[in-house]
Amino acid sequence: MSTIERDGERMTPRELRADVPALDDAAYFNFGAHGPSPKYVVEAAASFIEEHEYGSATTDPYDHAFGTYEEVRERIAAFVGADPEEIALTESTSDGIGRIAGAIDWEPGDVVVRTDLEHPAGVLPWKRLEREGVEVRVVETENGRLDRDAYAEAVTDARLVCFSAITWTHGTRLPVADLVETAKEAGAFTLVDAVQSPGQGPMDVTDWGADAVAAAGHKWTLGPWGAGFLYVDRDAAADLAPRAVGYRSVEDPTADEISFKPGAGRFEVGTTTAAAHVGLVEALDAVEAVGLDAIESRIESLTDRLKAGVPDDRLLSPRSFESGLVTVDVDDPEATVERLAERDIVVRSLPHPNGIRASVHAVSTEAEVDRLIDALDAEW
Repeated sequence: MSTIERDGERMTPRELRADVPALDDAAYFNFGAHGPSPKYVVEAAASFIEEHEYGSATTDPYDHAFGTYEEVRERIAAFVGADPEEIALTESTSDGIGRIAGAIDWEPGDVVVRTDLEHPAGVLPWKRLEREGVEVRVVETENGRLDRDAYAEAVTDARLVCFSAITWTHGTRLPVADLVETAKEAGAFTLVDAVQSPGQGPMDVTDWGADAVAAAGHKWTLGPWGAGFLYVDRDAAADLAPRAVGYRSVEDPTADEISFKPGAGRFEVGTTTAAAHVGLVEALDAVEAVGLDAIESRIESLTDRLKAGVPDDRLLSPRSFESGLVTVDVDDPEATVERLAERDIVVRSLPHPNGIRASVHAVSTEAEVDRLIDALDAEW
């Protein structure tokens, strides 16, 4: 039984916040980069290592680890609306995107399409492929919005399309299912960077219809670093041959010929600790104890409060709610981040657009939002 279960009662955001030691130190608004973990998340990860390393020498450590992999995979699958065989355990979103990039038999002249809003995780693998003659086509956006006609034109001959479900630059939500449908009609493989989605509200990868979705649990779900996961549609997986291959990737490691596991299992390689993913399971239990609908509703309320204190000519994110990411125009982003840090307010600067980003979680408070507004008033 999860340590966060409270006799069937819902946990409140305030109770969840009280379980996160790091949030005692400052008004923290950087969940889009790192969500500090509750105590029991760290304890769960540590307990796995202790049990694995301090357990009886007669206990098979591989049986212990592999059994844990399966339990974790089932829990993540349930959280994102997938089947367990469609989930691979990775280290990060970058890791997941890189594994997909390395599993396609690229040819010179192949086309990859991405937007100009992608995180480096969704840029660098394709930049590497340009050395092999792959064309990378970048769809330009405006104010965090994608021109659907320009996108449709760009993907007509694409081999792969990669875009974010929630943009890390503006906090805008892209119409994932519609963009996937357009790309699939053109015959393209669809890969979604969903790292900003888990923990902000309900998500269902099956509804999106993408071939693959890469994400991680160290942001809004408040899980540990290293707990990434990759969804791969079982039919799409059959045509993918990962470059990185190990005994966990294949049906029989000793066979003369490589026969990859069905589904996403082919993207898992070799011996690795399940500690971070065990912690992620505990984190998923915690956010679901609060309720994803309740979390999303509170994030909306708090971001509305923040945006109400930001002038129209300074707000770079949508005025209406789309996510907990709020980007604000300031004259000197890096200096502003430093000045806010001196007041124990944590935000981050962005390389594009030229501003600072506040990531507002359900565990944030109205008082903290007001502190941020007052501090920004001083900057303007």
